[in-house]
Amino acid sequence: MKPLNEMTKNDINKVKVIVFDVDGVLVPRGTKIKQVGNITTLQTKVIAKKQIEQIKELYNKGLLINISSGRGLYMLQEMFREILPFVSLTYENGSATWYQGKIYQHINSFEYFHKIYPLLKQVSENNPDVKGFEPKEFIITIHCKDRVKKIEDLVKKDPRLTTVWNGEAYDILIKGEQTKALGIKSIAKIFKLKKENIMAIGDNYNDQEMLNESGMPISADKSRVNGSFYIPLLGKFLPADNLMQKVLEILNTNK
Repeated sequence: MKPLNEMTKNDINKVKVIVFDVDGVLVPRGTKIKQVGNITTLQTKVIAKKQIEQIKELYNKGLLINISSGRGLYMLQEMFREILPFVSLTYENGSATWYQGKIYQHINSFEYFHKIYPLLKQVSENNPDVKGFEPKEFIITIHCKDRVKKIEDLVKKDPRLTTVWNGEAYDILIKGEQTKALGIKSIAKIFKLKKENIMAIGDNYNDQEMLNESGMPISADKSRVNGSFYIPLLGKFLPADNLMQKVLEILNTNK
């Protein structure tokens, strides 16, 4: 992997879309959630004004922008409302994409989850380590203070499913199918792109498959994921900010 400062015009001359992971890339990691009975309270993060302007400038220079996240659609719409005309939102680990008011569904997970969901609720009730279920359509996300063996054991009983622990929550997914790689492949079809036209940036283990499906993978945390380039941790700037600054610098100077 090369450091980001070595990126040149030749490296990005075929790129037509940039795919951004969200947590740890566009916004700081971590989700504040509280669930009491049927009332769930979630913190909505927003991206910085500077990033909004950078995304608009990239779009005006002819680059499509895609946001790829495990978060649900309504949350992403709130987070990125100011730039919805300029971005597409691929949500819940590649399960579907929203673009300019139209939803492209990439997978149907209903038959996989409608039976296990109430069982997960049962093992989570009155468990002090479970903070709450994040409302989602295609995957199940359970926020926890620590790993909960009962949740892991329950998911293991169904060979069709898998669970991913990210340090603050479990994502329960269709094994081998619900990945961010599915989202990248779907974006390529929607916008009629080739792999070489896609730049993707991610920072966590579940982003590696997404990066592998892109022609220009960017690692926002080289201790977790590999790419053609990596972004060093630079002071107060988030990885997406650093990447957009570099791409705009190249486009503006024809370097």
